Amino acid sequence: MAADQAPGVPAIRLSRLRKEFAGSPPVVAVDDVDLDVRAGEFFSMLGPSGSGKTTVLRMIAGFEEPTAGAIELAGADVTTRQPYDRDVNTVFQDYALFPHMSVAENVEYGLLVKKVGRAERRSRVAEALEQVRLGDHGSRRPSQLSGGQRQRVALARALVNRPTVLLLDEPLGALDLKLREQMQVELKGIQRDVGITFLFVTHDQEEALTLSDRIAVFNAGRIEQVGTAREVYESPASAFVAGFVGTSNLLTGETARAVMGREGSVAIRPEKLAVVPAEEARAAEGQLSAAGSLEEVVYGGPVTRYVVALDAGGRLTALEQNTGARADGAALRRGDRVALRWRSEHVIDVPGAPTPELQGQGTSPQQFPTT
Repeated sequence: MAADQAPGVPAIRLSRLRKEFAGSPPVVAVDDVDLDVRAGEFFSMLGPSGSGKTTVLRMIAGFEEPTAGAIELAGADVTTRQPYDRDVNTVFQDYALFPHMSVAENVEYGLLVKKVGRAERRSRVAEALEQVRLGDHGSRRPSQLSGGQRQRVALARALVNRPTVLLLDEPLGALDLKLREQMQVELKGIQRDVGITFLFVTHDQEEALTLSDRIAVFNAGRIEQVGTAREVYESPASAFVAGFVGTSNLLTGETARAVMGREGSVAIRPEKLAVVPAEEARAAEGQLSAAGSLEEVVYGGPVTRYVVALDAGGRLTALEQNTGARADGAALRRGDRVALRWRSEHVIDVPGAPTPELQGQGTSPQQFPTT
């Protein structure tokens, strides 16, 4: 928290924030967004391309001017301030390091521009490099570093200015899968150590769930839901959230009534479904079940994905951890008659009808893939 920030004052407050781009008619990229980000939290803005999340970040940074609304940082209205007059720093996906400078010189550059004294510059550069676990890499050039190390240099260059808020625009998107997973752990640890508010933009649901204290899910310029990772995943506020965050089976109308025993739109996560041979279809107390035939069996290393065509119509997808519990002789194959079983408390009531981009044909169950 900034030294002059009153306790309880949000690090970021957005009020009726709106952004329109010229066109006929104008393109509404951000549509009256209200949002509070608490001081010291790791907050993610999650959504597909074109959902408005990056435009919101650019308005907070000062790179885009809002059409309407207000932006506050630590209680101060910064809506009309220039980027250099806001207590934020931004980390981009492409690192934007100076190739002719050493790591230490790259980190020091912002302090030079601000005319910070030499002794203080050196002290703060050393501290920032230690924070990102690169204390012994100051003399190297960016070309001598791995992708993950270059991203940490970009992070140190932002942290050295000691901003109230650090803005991160899909900073891990250019890394390969294993390195990205490693950097997720490191990034969360760094944020916890320095205590600065991190505002993180991503389209990767797993990344948002892994890193965030809270998440705002964006869709078509609006926020569909704000909550903890568990709240957003386990209790989605709309069909869009249910389908976009993770993978979900959505059932509506007559199919929901036939399979789930209730009206309206309901969802169930694939990992909550158990697949058993047809002769084991009888559900225990507190469980529901549905019979069908196996259409696909996809081995994915840690898990196997089963696609089941239900006798009641439509399909459900189930995920099973490959723990070895299912004996080889009991392996399920395409065409087998099976039953799905699940606990009633794992059924999620989804408010409203499916959104157009997620809605399928009729009332058949749908499985929304992770995007």
